[in-house]
Order: sequence, then C-alpha cells, then structure tokens
Amino acid sequence: MTNEQPIPVIIDCDTGVDDALALLFAVRHPGIDLRAVTCVAGNTDVDGVVRNTLTALERAGAPDIPVARGAERPLIEAPRSARHVHGHDGMGDLGLPAPRRSPADVDAVTLLRREILASPRPVTLVPTAPLTNIALLLRTHPKVTRNIERIVFMGGAAGAGNATPVAEFNVWHDPEAAAVLLTADVPITMYGLDVFTRVVVPGAEVRRLRASSEPGTRLAGDLLAHRPAYPRSRPDDPAEDDGGLGDAGALCAVADPGGLTTHRLPVEVALAPGPTRGQTVVDRRPRVGEGELHDGVREQPLVDVGLDVDVERYVRLYLTTVERPSA
Repeated sequence: MTNEQPIPVIIDCDTGVDDALALLFAVRHPGIDLRAVTCVAGNTDVDGVVRNTLTALERAGAPDIPVARGAERPLIEAPRSARHVHGHDGMGDLGLPAPRRSPADVDAVTLLRREILASPRPVTLVPTAPLTNIALLLRTHPKVTRNIERIVFMGGAAGAGNATPVAEFNVWHDPEAAAVLLTADVPITMYGLDVFTRVVVPGAEVRRLRASSEPGTRLAGDLLAHRPAYPRSRPDDPAEDDGGLGDAGALCAVADPGGLTTHRLPVEVALAPGPTRGQTVVDRRPRVGEGELHDGVREQPLVDVGLDVDVERYVRLYLTTVERPSA
C-alpha cells in the first residue's frame, strides 16, 4: 500500500460514535486520501452530525477537508434517530468542546458532485449512514458514476437486522434511497451486519487508547468504550470493556480489501409497508427456485456482499492506524 497512490475517498456519514471511529481511521491511514465528508440525518439530527464530523476531523489532526450539510430527513419517512445508542449528542455524550472548524458553504449533493468530478482518479465512495444524500446525488447528477471506482456502503444484512428483526438501521431509515443506490452502475460492496458486529477491539486495547496523551488516539478509545461489543454483558464479564468498530470496519475494507470475504449476489430492498420494510433481500441460493420458474426471473443488482471478515487483521489495522501521529 505504501508504494501505491492513496485511494481517493469520500465519506457520507451520520456521525455517530462509529462514524467518528471511521473518520479517525480515514484521516490517519496513509493509503487513503480523504477528499470530502458529507453529512446526513441518521444517528442524530443533521446539524449534530455536522458538528460531530467537524469535531472528529479536528481531533484527528485532519487537513482542511470540506464538510457539507446534507439531507435533514429520508426521502419519504420521518427521521428516526439512534440517540439511545450514540448518546444525546450522537458522540457518546463525552462533553467534547465545539469544533473551531466550519462546514463548507455548499450542500452535500453539490460537494459530492464537485469532488467526484474533480478527482484525478476515480473515487471510492463510502456511505456509513442512511443513503439519502447518495440517492439524491445519483438521481440529480447521474454522470458522476463515470468517476466513481466503487461504492463501499455500511448497511444491510444477509441475516438478522438490528432496527427490526430483518432490517439494518441505515437501510431501514431510508429504504427508497438504498434501493436507488443499488441501481448505480458501479461496483458495490455491502459491508453489512454480518461482518459489522464481529470486528471487536479487546478491552485491554481500548483502555490503552484511552490512556494516550494524543487527542485523536484518546478519542478513539473513548468512543470504543462507549460502544460496548456486548451491550447486555454483566459488569463482571471479561468482555465488558471490549468495543465494536462498527462503521470503521468499512474503511478497513477499503484500505485492506483482502480482510473481507465477499460473495457476488443479487440484492434488493424490501419497500412494501410491514414487518419486512427495509430488509436487504440477499439471494444466496445456488439456483433459481419455483418462484422464478413460475413467475419469471427478475433482474436484480449484483452486489459484493461481505459475509466473513478477518477480525484480528482489521483490529490490528485499526489500532496501528489510529495510533499514528497526526501530520
């Protein structure tokens, strides 16, 4: 990686404890050239997302990376936050001071279009949030796909969900937007709950990060401590102090794709009202079934679905990266 050009990356996020972990990683990994960050309502309201994003970048020692405010709500649904997971302020209620940085004077879709088309190399787009901004971009400026190398999105699940028994939060929050994403004529990788929940930093490492005198490294430890890997564990459980990387794993998959095992599979989003709304229906069957034989085969987007992950490899990658001194 060190002998290659850094990968131009744009992150679309709803910062969020684990989005902040992802930003810390992206800023400090030498193989990633973070060109812009766009914000969308999700884990908290969009103004809180902007504040948290600027704070994370500031603590990471990032250069002057443009940050833009995006959609306040999903395309159709009312906004539904995840403050019960991420704290009232979306950043674990750590009492962090207000950032000194300011957002760009353009909206998220405008910034996305500008930075994608201006990049000398095709961009890797990494949404770690509800996909509203991305859907608006693809519908408003479809020609941007000519300069997108790949979309690696944190969302969906081939198995169980978390927002509902079958739907993952980011897709459930705006299912129509996720369905639009799947129509993008670029390679797509789904970093879903099947791998998202497995990448866990041991408690001893979390405590070591928290003891650091370097602001970005210490913030990573504090965020991991707020994000227990096993939220229902007992206080005397040895795993109580472990912290889940969550969204940051999607950035690990960009920097080191060899740690993620994917299968190219048809995926669609359930949009009908009811208990399956927001489900990513991943077709893992080896051959078509009776439904297709009787009703005809439907064209579905093929997505590289993450189904297995080298946990130790990504934990080691994350730790070595966030402990790098800021430039």
